[in-house]
Amino acid sequence: MNKAMFVVAAGILSFLCPGILSAQQKHSITISSEGAKSRYVQQLALDVDDVPGHQVRVQESQRIFPAENSPTIDGEHIAEWWGRGYSNYVAGIGPAWGYVTIITDKANKIFLEFNGTSETRVTETGSKRGTYNGTSRFVGGTGRFAKIRGYLIEVTKFDTDPQAGYNTGDSRGEYWFEK
Repeated sequence: MNKAMFVVAAGILSFLCPGILSAQQKHSITISSEGAKSRYVQQLALDVDDVPGHQVRVQESQRIFPAENSPTIDGEHIAEWWGRGYSNYVAGIGPAWGYVTIITDKANKIFLEFNGTSETRVTETGSKRGTYNGTSRFVGGTGRFAKIRGYLIEVTKFDTDPQAGYNTGDSRGEYWFEK
């Protein structure tokens, strides 16, 4: 009798709460910005006077992916990648965090939050050239991407020079859709 009640209860739960009892399908993803045009749209760096070399910075960067051969997310091509973030450097090393908006070729948006560490050196033009290592997590989007979740592990090379600067990266991870 107890076994029969368990089977009935499990059947009712699976009908009422299918997301709890079914596994979410996860998809691997690799995003390379090789071939994409990148630029810093705007940035502001402020010196902090507590120790030499301490600087806080806010920036907005854009990557435009070529229509042919661009990375895809669930069948939609990535058209643009907008990064807006902050950094807090002491002598060229420090945390960086912020937000990314991916725009697909079908005008859907995918939102991520990133967090990591950058290491930089000052170039002959006064810009900062360096590497960012961190993670991003998918937090939602528009249209069919409203319930996207997942993560990316990222390495980004950058130069903050306003004229010749770049922001290129390689990311890998996985995503799924909440039920």
